[in-house]
Amino acid sequence: MTAAIDKSCARFGPIWLVRGVSAWNFATLLYAAFFTIGLLTYVGSGTPYVMTAMLHIPAENQGVVTGQLVLWTEIVSIALFGPVGMLADRYGRKNLFAAGFALMGIGYALHPLVTSVSMLVLARIIYATGTAVCTGALGTVVTDYPQERTRGWAVAISGFFNGLGVALLNFMLGGLPRRLQAMGYDDVVAGTYTHWFVASLCFLSAVVIFFGLKGGTPAGASEEHNLIKIGKTALRHMRNPRIALAFAAAFVARGDLVILGSFLVLWGKNAGLENGLDLPTASRAGTLIFVTATSAALLWTLVIMFLLDRFNRVTMLAACLAIASAGFLGMGFVTDPLASADKPLIALLGIGQISAFFGSMSLLGQEAPVNERGTIIGGFNIAGALGIAFVSGVGGYLFDAFSPKAPFVMVGVLNGFVMLAAILVRKWAPGAAALGEPARAT
Repeated sequence: MTAAIDKSCARFGPIWLVRGVSAWNFATLLYAAFFTIGLLTYVGSGTPYVMTAMLHIPAENQGVVTGQLVLWTEIVSIALFGPVGMLADRYGRKNLFAAGFALMGIGYALHPLVTSVSMLVLARIIYATGTAVCTGALGTVVTDYPQERTRGWAVAISGFFNGLGVALLNFMLGGLPRRLQAMGYDDVVAGTYTHWFVASLCFLSAVVIFFGLKGGTPAGASEEHNLIKIGKTALRHMRNPRIALAFAAAFVARGDLVILGSFLVLWGKNAGLENGLDLPTASRAGTLIFVTATSAALLWTLVIMFLLDRFNRVTMLAACLAIASAGFLGMGFVTDPLASADKPLIALLGIGQISAFFGSMSLLGQEAPVNERGTIIGGFNIAGALGIAFVSGVGGYLFDAFSPKAPFVMVGVLNGFVMLAAILVRKWAPGAAALGEPARAT
């Protein structure tokens, strides 16, 4: 039976909060949702700039380097997944969250100072440590604060602020080097000051988080965060074909995000340089492509979340993967990512990426048993991290060796394969016919 709302607690709009959490705490959470994802995605715009202006890496070699950097990011994320959960339980969410923003800021501050690819990898590892901590803490706080009856609202609103932060911050920060250049600074100084400004936003956010979130840890927070346990639990539950399907979808959906956030910006920046633009202008042009895709995804979120609650989740995942496959395969027809005629394909790319992610998350949320949901979601996140590692490594090679289009086509094919698997699962193990109906035993 669904738990009743305790109306003696604080409220933020339609969201009822658990005892001890204030409306100010939840407002700080929305601030964190806006800046966490928005600031961590800037690396997709800043790294191509650093590779060109500071390290002078030829454009034909930047795909492999980008793939290596993303791979290191995921290695750090997987390694820290368990420790972040334990530290959050032991030392408190806000302390860990603030430390994560500080580490992200240090990583950004170091990026423009590197003189070799090895130093860039080191700066990325520091950055990745901060992002792993921040994203882990964000997910934990979103779970902690709302009462069960309004948890869906809390997740939806925080997700909207995630997308809004990505679109607005990348739009504003992407044009900063060009504005600094117009003030008389050269490419290196403009890029350095931009990264340091991003770092200052991270440090400011650390302060806001420290003073705005609720202190301490929730009563009874003692869930075991252990990669071995997560792996065993995930494998056991993969006997449920719908959970296995959700894991497979996570593998491709998270890979979709890497292609969107890293290789799309790199492709746009290189195209701008080939078209005769200076580096700051080309970098902004590449960032604006990413903003176009994420803005379309943000608007589509309102539609897809409505549909996911009204149809069979396996059916919806198959549809979401079909959209993602069409979006990524459609990039094979793009000749110039900066051309206005190709903007609809860029928008479809963003719509497809967010569809695959929400489709996989909604199916997993329906199927995961409540008493083991945390560890199963952990397995889902690991599957996504492995997908990112695979796509970044292979995609970087394809980007340089064949064409900037090649990583997108590869991911489109992968989405197509998982879509076919979803169709088979829909036929033989469809689960709930509609939200709230019991799943068919398998």
